[in-house]
Amino acid sequence: GGAILGVPVRGGIDDIPRDAAVIVAVGSNAVRKAVVERLQGREFVGAVHPSSTVDPSVALGPGSVVFAGVVIQPDTRLGAHVIVNTGAIIDHDCVLEDFVHVAPGVRLAGNVSLRHGAFLGIGVCAVPGVEVGEWATVGAGGTIVRSIPPGVTAVGCPARPRGRGTRES
Repeated sequence: GGAILGVPVRGGIDDIPRDAAVIVAVGSNAVRKAVVERLQGREFVGAVHPSSTVDPSVALGPGSVVFAGVVIQPDTRLGAHVIVNTGAIIDHDCVLEDFVHVAPGVRLAGNVSLRHGAFLGIGVCAVPGVEVGEWATVGAGGTIVRSIPPGVTAVGCPARPRGRGTRES
């Protein structure tokens, strides 16, 4: 019963039919992972907004979603349950592992790796060849010029670790 953002709620997670095609687009990586785990046995499908430009060589993992105005260049790989939000640009040969979230306006140069559960805030930029570790967070507007270790929160220009974030195991 009820509605969320004007969309009718027809039941809970456990009410989703076993034969349903599903995308879990919850913004929190950890919550998205927990919901996906509860929905095991269902078919996870990917979706690409029609206004996005995604090179045919891009690998899109199950349950991943590419929002409006995104550009993804050749030979990039998106794992399972990745969110690439509005207007992001991901250049060639990038790797976005499972449960990554790229916020609106992110810019990744070529050969950037975002490890499992990494989160990049709105407007983050990354130079070629850097890596953001598992469950690391880079705050809005950050510029990644050196790799970010797993499980930390980095902020600023250049982005520097500010302590341990919430790390998912």
